[in-house]
Amino acid sequence: MSTVDKSEQQRLSVFKTYKLYVGGKFPRSESGRVYEVSDSKGKWLANAPLSSRKDARDAVVAARKAFGGWAGATAYNRGQVLYRVAEMLEGRKGQFTHEVADAEGLSKSKAAEQVEATIDRWVWYAGWTDKIAQVLGGGNPVAGPYFNLSSPEPTGVVAVLAPQQSSFLGLVSVLAPVIATGSTAVVVASEKAPLPALSLGEVLATSDVPGGVVNVLSGRTAELAAPLAAHQDVNAIDLAGADEALAKELEIAAADNLKRVLRPQPVDDWFATPGIDRMTAFLETKTVWHPTGSLGASGSSY
Repeated sequence: MSTVDKSEQQRLSVFKTYKLYVGGKFPRSESGRVYEVSDSKGKWLANAPLSSRKDARDAVVAARKAFGGWAGATAYNRGQVLYRVAEMLEGRKGQFTHEVADAEGLSKSKAAEQVEATIDRWVWYAGWTDKIAQVLGGGNPVAGPYFNLSSPEPTGVVAVLAPQQSSFLGLVSVLAPVIATGSTAVVVASEKAPLPALSLGEVLATSDVPGGVVNVLSGRTAELAAPLAAHQDVNAIDLAGADEALAKELEIAAADNLKRVLRPQPVDDWFATPGIDRMTAFLETKTVWHPTGSLGASGSSY
C-alpha cells in the first residue's frame, strides 16, 4: 500500500464547531454550555451553544446599537443587502441542503427544495423593501390648509422565536420581514434543529448585513424567550416558535413595556407566498401635519 493510501485511511474528519452570532462576531455561550443536537433518527450531529440569559442581553445590546444605522439606511439599500444574502446562499446550497435534510429528516431532493424556496424568500422580501411604504403610507384628506402624510417606520429591536419545525425556510420567513422594514432582530433558533440558523449567521457575516442587525442564539427556547419578553429595550416579539402555554406567559411579560406581540399562528405550508402581514406587524405609522400656506395674491390655498 502506498504512503498516500495510508494517509487517506488515517485521516480524521474535521468536525464543525457551531457558535452564536452576536454583534457581527461568533462568541461561544458565556456560560460555556453546549447541548447535543441529533438528527431525526437520533444520530448525533453536533454540539450547539446553550445560550444563557446573559447571551440574550448581549444580543439585545448589539441589536440596539445597530438599529440607528439600519433604520436610517435607504429602503433601496436594504433591498440590495437582502439580495446579497440570497446571492451568498445560492453559492452554499449544498451545505444548507445537507443541514436541512439532517435537521428535518428530509430526503436530499426535498431539502434542496426547502433551501431554494428559502433563497427565493430572501429575494421576495428584498423586492419589498422600497415598496412597502407606498402600500402603507400616503396622504390623508383633512379639513383645513394642511398636508397630512402618514409613513411607516421600523419599530426597533424585535425578538424572534423561530419556528420549531421548519428550521430554515420557516426561520427566514419570520426573520426577513423584520429586517426588510428596518428593524433589528434577536433570533432564538429552533431548539431541536438550530444548525441551519447558526450557519446562516456565517452567511450574514460575509454578506453586507451590518453586524448587530441580526443576532442568532441557540438553546432552550423557553429559557431565552423569558428574558427577551421582559427586556425593557426590546420593542416587539414574534412568538412563532412558542407553544400555547409559553406564548401566554411571554405575552404577559411583554405587556410590561407595551411590546408589540405577534402571537403564534399555525402555518400549513411555508412554501406559500407570505403576504405582507409580517412586515406590517412590526411597523409604526408616523403621521405628519404640515401647513400648506396660501398661494398667490388671491389668497387661495390648497
